Amino acid sequence: MTLFLAGTATAQTTVEFWHSFGDAKRSGWIQARAEEYNRAHPNVKVVPSYKGSYNDSLQATILAARQNKAPALVQIFEVGSQLALDSGVFQPISSVKNVDFSDYIKPVINYYTIGGKVNSLPFNSSSPVLYFNQDLMKKAGLNPKTPPTTFGALLKACQKIEAAKLGVTCFGMSLNGWFVEQWMAQQGATLLNNGNGRSSRATATNLNSVAAKNIFSFFKTLQDNKAFTYTGKLEDWDGSDAIFTNQKTVFHITSTADIGNIRDAAQKSGFTLGVGVLPIANGTKRSGVVIGGASLWISKGVGRAQAEGALDFALYMTNTKNMADWHKLTGYYPVRQSSIELLRKQGWFTQTPLQLVAFNQLTRTVPSPATAGGLNGTAIQTRKIIEEGLQKVLAGQSVDAALQETKARADAALSEYNANFK
Repeated sequence: MTLFLAGTATAQTTVEFWHSFGDAKRSGWIQARAEEYNRAHPNVKVVPSYKGSYNDSLQATILAARQNKAPALVQIFEVGSQLALDSGVFQPISSVKNVDFSDYIKPVINYYTIGGKVNSLPFNSSSPVLYFNQDLMKKAGLNPKTPPTTFGALLKACQKIEAAKLGVTCFGMSLNGWFVEQWMAQQGATLLNNGNGRSSRATATNLNSVAAKNIFSFFKTLQDNKAFTYTGKLEDWDGSDAIFTNQKTVFHITSTADIGNIRDAAQKSGFTLGVGVLPIANGTKRSGVVIGGASLWISKGVGRAQAEGALDFALYMTNTKNMADWHKLTGYYPVRQSSIELLRKQGWFTQTPLQLVAFNQLTRTVPSPATAGGLNGTAIQTRKIIEEGLQKVLAGQSVDAALQETKARADAALSEYNANFK
């Protein structure tokens, strides 16, 4: 949409930006960046709007595009990338103008590089880490300076916690397929065939692999030892965080994006928080993490001025300074190497050493199809199928039976989706 300002010959281009941050802290930050940009660029008006969850926003964008009412800029979660591509309603960043991506953290830009093209601009990026209650660890005779880094070490720590009779459960986390994707990548294993869906369209999952069995077996052992707890709901991030911050568990795994909130809650609850690397399966070499979060996509059905304004604003919002500030506010990675350097110069990692663990885990990631992340159009559905498979293991089903059923369901969904592209 282009409006003419009264009394001038200057056209003003409106850039609608749909995002999925409904909380005041993050949506307020986005609104402030838009207002700054608008003041500096009177010919462009960026209008940010909260459009619900990641999935809601993506579906709303596809519907709006079919009605020729697409927003210029949209925040889409990482597992929506294949669906966004297949929808045909977005255009690669490179089709708007050339962008130098050399400053972006490699594991981040690798995820959004599909078929040799960077289709979207990284924005909010995260990965999982281990959170632990240092005070409860000490009470159980464990050393908070050496938190568990493997499944086996975590299970051994759970035995000591049980023996200490602290009245708490050893470990808890949200039951979320994202973590299974991470644990597959950490073992150097792809979740999907055909190079994790990156060399060609994925046609099957690798949920019958040794790597997948390691993960499901870990949960079976936890449950057998009564060492695991969660709210009983799938993908209950907030509920699982609350179990940990209310000191009902010693160990917890969730996103790096929650470091700030969990740190504040720990202080209120009266315990010292620790952060460690994501524990991985025994006997495997640490390969690194798959990036989570979301990126910024530009709609295909908008005018040239809107597309250029959308990209220009996206680059402004994710510049070196803004990404450093965004990281301080939220805990999300700042996505740029220059932002990390700025944070180091400012002494940020000295002030907040908890953040350094996550950065080191990310920057030491070995680039491969496994750590680039799986691409498939049923990624959202696949996550839920995996979560339901884990839930069955926690309810007593055997690992082999749960994996066989989970793979069959996920592969069937993938086959049905792919039938649309023959």
